[in-house]
Amino acid sequence: MSSRPSNGTVTGVVALSVSLIALVALTFVPTPYVIQRPGPVYDTLGTARSADGAKVPLIEVKGAETYPTAGSLDLTTVQVVGNRERTPTWFELAMAWTDRTRAVVPIDTVFPQGVTSDERDERNAALMVDSQHEATAAALTELGYDVGATVRVVEAVDDSPAQGQLEADDLVLEIDGTPVDSATRLRDAIQKAEGAEVTLTIERDGEEKEVAVTPEKSTDAAGEEVWLIGIVLTTDYDFPVDVRLQLDNVGGPSAGMMFALGIIDTLSPGELNGGEKIAGTGTIDAAGTVGPIGGIRQKLYGARDAGATVFLAPEDNCDEVVGHVPDGLEVFSTGTLEESLDILEVVSEGGDTSKLPVCAAKR
Repeated sequence: MSSRPSNGTVTGVVALSVSLIALVALTFVPTPYVIQRPGPVYDTLGTARSADGAKVPLIEVKGAETYPTAGSLDLTTVQVVGNRERTPTWFELAMAWTDRTRAVVPIDTVFPQGVTSDERDERNAALMVDSQHEATAAALTELGYDVGATVRVVEAVDDSPAQGQLEADDLVLEIDGTPVDSATRLRDAIQKAEGAEVTLTIERDGEEKEVAVTPEKSTDAAGEEVWLIGIVLTTDYDFPVDVRLQLDNVGGPSAGMMFALGIIDTLSPGELNGGEKIAGTGTIDAAGTVGPIGGIRQKLYGARDAGATVFLAPEDNCDEVVGHVPDGLEVFSTGTLEESLDILEVVSEGGDTSKLPVCAAKR
């Protein structure tokens, strides 16, 4: 005589089956998020792989005396899991939410609407080139060299305020009558306008002209609101020293400060880091101002995992640093290249680091 399963058993089996079906279905449902995780760490004093796979110095200098270095000055990166063509599954998101080294962010903050992955990569590559130029200018200026600057339009983005107004290879001379000596300064002036129309004095085919552009509000990679006119810029310098920065597979401007420190260490006697393994991040302009970046928490863990004991973080990222510093890593905040050099001097000499600037919780 066979026994029939109880109502409770049947209900349990049905519930389990429904849950499994829902779980499988969620695996194929697109999600509006991507995942940020620690990316590779590169020593600006060391080597990297070129496009053909050969090992090349990250910083190569010609036309000036160079000096031996020790330890490392690591630049940190963030890897993005997912894109508009293939978003992470809900299961992957759930795992990332429980992992302190990862962050789940809206896809629009990393891959803006209407921008393909290839277009994003191209723009990040242009930003990296611009960042390297700014870093070289900041480093050489710190070392007493004179550098000249010309801000040039690389691209006017389709359906942006700049379309039809600005063209590739336009030289931007002034904004609202103020001379423009770097791409960063131009971006800062646009932010300060807070959406008001700005007048750009440009040079095109050898002739000067003025164009009026009204910025539009957008969101950057860090989730902050910014004003944009829709141009990709680069700054061309007349460098008295030939500095070549060779890192092909990293995009964006966030390596600027560490590049500048690496150049200074290469071109000056002694060791900026005292032979220690030091990491950091931050944009930089030719004047030596250090700016905020995205993915600071992932970069902290990436630096710690790579063996760094000291980390230089942009002061404008401090609110994201507090409460998220991995064990074994000291984090100091910096707003300028000069402040970064002061921190390294204390660290390299084994001085009292308790007096150095750190990120503190807001009251």
